[in-house]
Amino acid sequence: MTTISTATLALDHADGPGLQAVLLDMDGTLVDTEDFWWQAEVSLFAELGHVLDENDRAHVVGGPMSRVIDYLLSATGVDLAPADLTTLINERFVGLLAGGVPLMPGAERLLNTLAAHGVPAALVSASHRHIIDIVLESLGAHHFAFSLAGDEVPRTKPHPDPYLEAVRRFGAEPARCVVVEDAPTGVRSGEAAGCPVIAVPSVAAIEPGPGRLVVPSLEHVDLELLRSLVASRV
Repeated sequence: MTTISTATLALDHADGPGLQAVLLDMDGTLVDTEDFWWQAEVSLFAELGHVLDENDRAHVVGGPMSRVIDYLLSATGVDLAPADLTTLINERFVGLLAGGVPLMPGAERLLNTLAAHGVPAALVSASHRHIIDIVLESLGAHHFAFSLAGDEVPRTKPHPDPYLEAVRRFGAEPARCVVVEDAPTGVRSGEAAGCPVIAVPSVAAIEPGPGRLVVPSLEHVDLELLRSLVASRV
């Protein structure tokens, strides 16, 4: 239901020479799960005898999990194998999702707008597939042509691979696909792929830059803005 074959998708609604698709991050961008990840990490490490603070949070926001695990092990000196720590954090995070996942302000409106105007959307996340599938129960898989997980590409964010693969699946051009992200890691990934980027910071600050627009929330993102970013690049 949430995956597709690696064959290229036909873009029936390519919107002339302009916007072809919108590629959206998940955690902290569409759904308010960054606090869930942080709660999982803080509570687990408290039980292990370590206190995580806001400085630690700035280092782990936005994933990917491999980078988060490397940092936490280095910062705390906990004697756990990376795979074991990954499992413990994921299990605790999944437990916090049991009550459902709140959407970020403006997320539902944006997704409905894209659907109403025939603009294809893809969910591109550093989270692993089993996490994405749980979140999609709240977010709605029907909003997306496909979803792409961090464990489904050779290299995940901040490398360009996830967004390049999403562009490839659409049979599109990077400059005509807008990336929407909340964390510096994802912003770097989208920019490295050659896509215009809208940054909606959730925890870590993001500065404006060439080809990058920073807005306070998704409530400021509409079709006119998305089209204008592509028009400035092509």
